[in-house]
Amino acid sequence: MSSSKRLPFARLTPVLTALLLLNFLNTARADEKGAAKKAEPEKYVRFVDDRHGGGRLETAAVTFRNQAGQTVKLVAAVHIGETAYYQELNKAFEKDDAVLYELVKEKDALLPRPGQLKERKQEPGENPIGDIQRFLKDTLKLDYQLDVIDYTRPNFVHADLDRATFEKMQADRGESMTTLMLKQFMAAMNDPKKFAGPQGTTEDMLKDAVKVLTRPDMERQLKLYVARQMDDLERMTAGLEGPDGSVILTERNKACMKVLSDTLGSGKKNVSIFYGAAHLPDMSKRLRAMGFEPVASEWHMAWDLAIRADEPSAIEKLLMEAIDVLSEGLE
Repeated sequence: MSSSKRLPFARLTPVLTALLLLNFLNTARADEKGAAKKAEPEKYVRFVDDRHGGGRLETAAVTFRNQAGQTVKLVAAVHIGETAYYQELNKAFEKDDAVLYELVKEKDALLPRPGQLKERKQEPGENPIGDIQRFLKDTLKLDYQLDVIDYTRPNFVHADLDRATFEKMQADRGESMTTLMLKQFMAAMNDPKKFAGPQGTTEDMLKDAVKVLTRPDMERQLKLYVARQMDDLERMTAGLEGPDGSVILTERNKACMKVLSDTLGSGKKNVSIFYGAAHLPDMSKRLRAMGFEPVASEWHMAWDLAIRADEPSAIEKLLMEAIDVLSEGLE
């Protein structure tokens, strides 16, 4: 049997692996209570429980203003989400004088147009983080940020390190995604209770994952499970940062702030910074040091986790797919 016709049960192992890897990726869970009343919420990503077995994952957009009347909006991003989420952001960005965005790319590389990356087949391992994100996108029936956000608009401004600089700075520090993940793993071993997350121990997480995979509405249940794992951004960020910060967060934030200073200096009045949620607590501090103060916040629904009626069970879906595969093999 070819790899393209594997029984669907074989997909469960990569699903569980990806869920465990999410403990090392960005985004966070925050309680809804009291957050909406503050100009700047405590967290930039939050899971909101609807008390009916579902909920939603939301990202914050926080507006800062200085005495000159210039505004900077920190717009938190999750890199996989509902198509409607990215379309809503596209519309909001039309009003900005400039949108500063993150993307570690070749210095003179052209910007991807919406849908372009879907059309280009990437070799496995070419972009490991992108591979994980696309695997989760397909598994959770979500869309990929670079496939929907229109980066070709004239008001979009690259505000990140180029790939060569990023890789050199990481090499100089002896830093890589592997070493950062290992650092967090060692911290978890030293203090398992602190790093266990909202679902408890690793054993508890695995048991919860098994429950998810055997319940109705599996795709939504998986999204709900992953959303609940996105817990405590500050703790996750602290796990990445050393005494001098890190390239993946601190140095990229410095690069973004340099572009922001140049953009504001050129006379732009309303600027958005569209960056991964893990970057924004540090950026908030940097904005305050520049004389900006938070004045308003709003929330965008990145994942819809509401219960949908009449969904077949996960086991039913897997068995039906297995029958189809076996039938094809007998033809």
